[in-house]
Amino acid sequence: MSEKEARLLRRRSISIGLRDWGGFTPDLLAKARHRVLFIAWLMLGVGCVGSIVSILYSAFVLHRPDPVWICIGLVPLALALGLLVAARNQRLEHLTVLHIALVYEVLFCVAAAVPSIWFSYQETGHPPGLTWVAPIIILFPLIVPSPPRVALFVSVVAASMQPLTIAMVAGITGLETDPIHLLLSCVSLAIAIIMAYAGSRVVHGISVNLATADRMGSYRLGDRLGTGGMGEVWRAEHELLARPAAIKLIRPESLTQNATQQHVILSRFEREAQATAAMQSPHTIDIYDFGIAQSGAFYYVMELLRGLDLEDLVDRFGPAQPSRLVYLMQQICDSLGEAHENGLIHRDVKPANVYVCRYNRQVDFVKVLDFGLVKLEQDEGEDAHRLTIDGAAVGTPGFVAPEQVLGHHPDGRTDIYALGCTAYWALTGSYVFKAETGMGTMMMHVNTPPQPPSSIGPRTIPSDLEELILACLEKDPVNRPQNVDEVSKTLAACDFGEPWTQDMARAWWESNLPAATRAEFRWTGTLPTVEGPVSARDPRLVTAQTGG
Repeated sequence: MSEKEARLLRRRSISIGLRDWGGFTPDLLAKARHRVLFIAWLMLGVGCVGSIVSILYSAFVLHRPDPVWICIGLVPLALALGLLVAARNQRLEHLTVLHIALVYEVLFCVAAAVPSIWFSYQETGHPPGLTWVAPIIILFPLIVPSPPRVALFVSVVAASMQPLTIAMVAGITGLETDPIHLLLSCVSLAIAIIMAYAGSRVVHGISVNLATADRMGSYRLGDRLGTGGMGEVWRAEHELLARPAAIKLIRPESLTQNATQQHVILSRFEREAQATAAMQSPHTIDIYDFGIAQSGAFYYVMELLRGLDLEDLVDRFGPAQPSRLVYLMQQICDSLGEAHENGLIHRDVKPANVYVCRYNRQVDFVKVLDFGLVKLEQDEGEDAHRLTIDGAAVGTPGFVAPEQVLGHHPDGRTDIYALGCTAYWALTGSYVFKAETGMGTMMMHVNTPPQPPSSIGPRTIPSDLEELILACLEKDPVNRPQNVDEVSKTLAACDFGEPWTQDMARAWWESNLPAATRAEFRWTGTLPTVEGPVSARDPRLVTAQTGG
């Protein structure tokens, strides 16, 4: 490496260090900003007390209203208000607010030193041995975390305000400063600097350890986007590529305290990541990386999407028109078709796992999510039992196939049944079956014939599309379409008039979800997955817990 390259690398390292504030994640920076807000309120209270004291001193000690003393008393109050405004200004970045807080630390020390030293010279002719400068120097690093070197530098600058003020006051009053008194005044400052540096190392060290613990492989966690029963999802960024992503984090202890079952859970989610990452369909969520964190939690890194899932689409905008549903279902079939060709069964196809998003220049682009219950068709015998635990989730009550409820071996037709339930929901806004309990709903899938969607939906549904949905909902897998390619061909042949196009989709998105709208994170009933608008989850969609 040449000297020039090394110098550029050092500059880049310094830049990264300043930007990351010594390894802080954005979440920790946000917490540090709240601490700035706290200290601003604290100093505001102190400033009010100082103003009252200055006014009382001017009135009862000087026996006359002295504008200088009144102004001196109001300075800390004005500074505290300025810091409060900065901390509450949402247009300022967290790191900028922290930098401003350090500047205010120095200014607060000036505001504390001037009246104390001036009063001491007037009363004794000597500088004070102790002022409010030392407590401020100690207090700031303990409340507002900063890298130790930064805290040391700012503490030295803040402490220097006291001897500078002594020199200024001595010059104005014409009084000579006794070296002994000056030394005693500086001793407290030296002690304060040492304590501030030590406190900063402790506070910053704890914060950095938290930040380090929140790194998953080569990805650095950002804001937490959501939590669920099985873990959390965080916004993340690759340390070198600066590629945005979402990290799905599963803590086994949140599901079971049994060590053997925890191992089974990690094995299941490891297989989910491997199975999903192996797929190449553009309509399957992309997996970038996976692994086990230092805490023992399993994580995998996936692409960050902008949009909303099919459940939210219907909840917010009503049932989809048939031509649009066909457009979306054909994309789902593309994802499931590749999975089935590779012997993978999703086993949890439902509207919450069908994500409709803006993707590059396209809209109404479907991504199939959460292959968390994925099953290999050839998994039988000992391997299958090792990856099955009592009480494990086997599907979602509103979208579970009869053979799943009965504990029979699932295959691609199991996903086709769930796809029929999903299409039914999208067209009508209602579940195929709904009982008071999840088990009751699942037994209806086994025993109860479905109502035709045209009898309950608000839209006119083409007969051939309705026939296809009812065929997908057949109780016996033999009577359903035998593969998703067959479903896709039937969808393409449906007669519903004008087909749904990208131009129509783009017009819908610009009217209802313009690109400028900030997308938030969206999660399924069990665990956050990808980016999209947040809404309350229907309790009927909670994943069923059975022994099947």
